[in-house]
Amino acid sequence: MSIQGMIRPIVAALVLTVSYSCKEKTTKVEDNKPQIEKEVIAKDILGNPDYLAISYGGYKADTRDVQPTIAELKEDMKILSAMGIKILRTYNVQLQQASNLLKAIQELKKENSNFEMYVMLGAWIDCKNAWTGETPDHNVESEQNEGEIARAVALANQYPDIVKIIAVGNESMVKWAESYYVQPSVILKWVNHLQELKEKGELRKDLWITSSDDYSSWGGGDDSYHTEDLEKLIKAVDYISMHTYPYHNSHYNPEFWGVPEAEEQLSDIQKIDSAMVRAKAFAVSQYDAVSNYMKSLGVDKPIHIGETGWATVSNGHYGPEGSKATDEYKEAMYYHQIRDWTNANGISCFYFEAFNEKWKDAANASGSENHFGLFTIEGQAKYALWDMVDKGTFEGLTRNGNPITKTYDGDKEALMQDVLVPPTKKEQAVAH
Repeated sequence: MSIQGMIRPIVAALVLTVSYSCKEKTTKVEDNKPQIEKEVIAKDILGNPDYLAISYGGYKADTRDVQPTIAELKEDMKILSAMGIKILRTYNVQLQQASNLLKAIQELKKENSNFEMYVMLGAWIDCKNAWTGETPDHNVESEQNEGEIARAVALANQYPDIVKIIAVGNESMVKWAESYYVQPSVILKWVNHLQELKEKGELRKDLWITSSDDYSSWGGGDDSYHTEDLEKLIKAVDYISMHTYPYHNSHYNPEFWGVPEAEEQLSDIQKIDSAMVRAKAFAVSQYDAVSNYMKSLGVDKPIHIGETGWATVSNGHYGPEGSKATDEYKEAMYYHQIRDWTNANGISCFYFEAFNEKWKDAANASGSENHFGLFTIEGQAKYALWDMVDKGTFEGLTRNGNPITKTYDGDKEALMQDVLVPPTKKEQAVAH
């Protein structure tokens, strides 16, 4: 039988058994056996629990002037792939991190035909005068935005088998991003531009376009965000990528976090566990608020979580002198609850984040922004992943040359010494 004659029945069988609209293509033949490479598109992988998502930076130094090398990126990809992660979210294409990451994934795919990793490529969007020391002008966009979008387009076309989504901006519309936020009209302009490139055939038609922003920016919060441009944006994107952070709200909107009077007689661990159930419910409520606003506009399209997470160290608002939300036990509870909920409901969750990064609050080593990772910079797995270490998930893998081990040397009793009980409602009232 000819090679083509061998391939046809194999492809036909695969088409019958694949439950998603994956395309199939034949690659090289080894030992007279055709290899079938699966080609997926965004709608196949978003909301699919077989394609877990995560937010990824990979920076190890206290400045982004030190970019992760391709070798370091490949090391991280192997760790994340072992966890079942198959979609990464990046944040900008101004620096080398994203382009190097795409090179690293391409190399891993060449080295191992079974390696599978896709990217939601972020294009950073700013207002005029952002990060310059001058007063930001939130009604005028930065002249840098055009180049950023062009770079994202170029990378999407260079790596069509890896880049499946472009996200225009990160928390670029939410008004508490005072250093750089823009009006929805700016995001709409660039989303429409990318959608037009798809129509012209200058980008793949199956590449999905979105913007990744706070739940309030998508209409789930204050009515001041409910503008005509936001309505147009919701109709223009292929899906909504929303952020929700019960962790931050344990300080800024703490009503859900405090221990109710009816639970004051519970044990400490019961109080903590109950608070974490409320935290997950808080995230679900913000998701539902965005969904309800979208549907009120007569729109029905997917909503996925572009960011949510829980830090494990804080000497500020969320630590011992603050909301007492911060530790590895609570991170583990939140991580597993949010994964269970999103997987069960066909929602992708780009959990924030894979590894600690210390550049985010370089002047304060114990600042919470440095400690959202599921792994430490050195490669220790935090409590959320201890079970994976026990199962040998990371056997033979390293980060910075270190094998993947457990934080606290695997001593849960020592870990629990750092776990604080959330304040009661009465204590919250006194503090505020």
